[in-house]
Amino acid sequence: MARELASLGERAEQQPGGVAWRGDAASLARANVWLRTASRVIVRAAEFRARTFFELERHARKVPWERFIAPGQRVRFRVTCRKSRLYHSEAVAQRLAESIEHRLGAASAWTTGEGGARADDEGEETGAEQLFVVRMLHDVCTVSADSSGALLHLRGYRQAVAKAPLRETLAAALLLAAEWKGDTPLVDPMCGSGTITIEAAMLARRMAPGLNRAFAFNEWPEFPREALAAVTASAQAQALPACPVPIAGSDRDAGAIDAARANAERAGVGADIAFGVHAISGIAPPPGPGLVATNPPYGVRVGERHEIRNLYAQLGHVLRRHCAGWRVALYSPDERLSAQLGFPMRTVLQTSNGGIPVRVDVGEVPAGEAPARIYF
Repeated sequence: MARELASLGERAEQQPGGVAWRGDAASLARANVWLRTASRVIVRAAEFRARTFFELERHARKVPWERFIAPGQRVRFRVTCRKSRLYHSEAVAQRLAESIEHRLGAASAWTTGEGGARADDEGEETGAEQLFVVRMLHDVCTVSADSSGALLHLRGYRQAVAKAPLRETLAAALLLAAEWKGDTPLVDPMCGSGTITIEAAMLARRMAPGLNRAFAFNEWPEFPREALAAVTASAQAQALPACPVPIAGSDRDAGAIDAARANAERAGVGADIAFGVHAISGIAPPPGPGLVATNPPYGVRVGERHEIRNLYAQLGHVLRRHCAGWRVALYSPDERLSAQLGFPMRTVLQTSNGGIPVRVDVGEVPAGEAPARIYF
């Protein structure tokens, strides 16, 4: 994500769970419109030490809540308390809500959720309320306002899904981790509902992922709305009319390909991707070299492991036969599965998908016959 921000002209600092930078209104708008791998962009509203509720209340009344909400507006708090004397998240949220009423002169209806992992993982947020992310750590309270609203992976195109769909931000992260810049062909031989190929087409066409959606920050009382309008106009001008390289996706499930085609049309890249219904062995890549980017099944159940090992081994055999000299990037839960491909792979990113720890492994497909399968 730091590299994405650097491409937007921002100097970001890596921090646990994300990155941080300083910027103005235009910077905030650009980040929300252009970031492909971020779940949300939050703005630091205040940071102070509070060991008692009296201290919390005193400092909270100084937070410039009026920058982010109007009097009486509905708010939501996501509070985490760790290694602090104030450990009851609901009580912390109540004191913050009271401070808003004191400062703005009107009570705001509020809700809260501890931790917030469920909403982040499952994408259930609608953006209807102004969210404040509050962290109590070592007696230091950090209050941040969510500027995004609905989570940024909700691009709007993925309405039809196949089994075990890949989140849009994870598909983009796979491409960026593989350092694919949209200047070589791309193939996904297990494309499911098409998320990787769609994100690839958008990246190649320089289409901003947040171009056609609303953001929480644009409703903030003090935010200059012309900032988003200018960023949007610039993004529209940068988009290419068509994909400069061939992109192909295939799956043996005809229903998945129907979903992929529908999603691609909604994303505005339907004409940029060639979809086909066939097994892995039936791939016919365009002239390369290029990138094979895919998200194979993980086989998390014990009974599936032998079948998944064979799938990875088959994929390696097919790639040697059809894609020699190409690069390959895939999500895998285990380096031993990646080893089934039969050629060296290196891990360039570690993250999670649906609560499962996964890694992005990248390698180059050699020519020649595959070695014997490696069982474990």
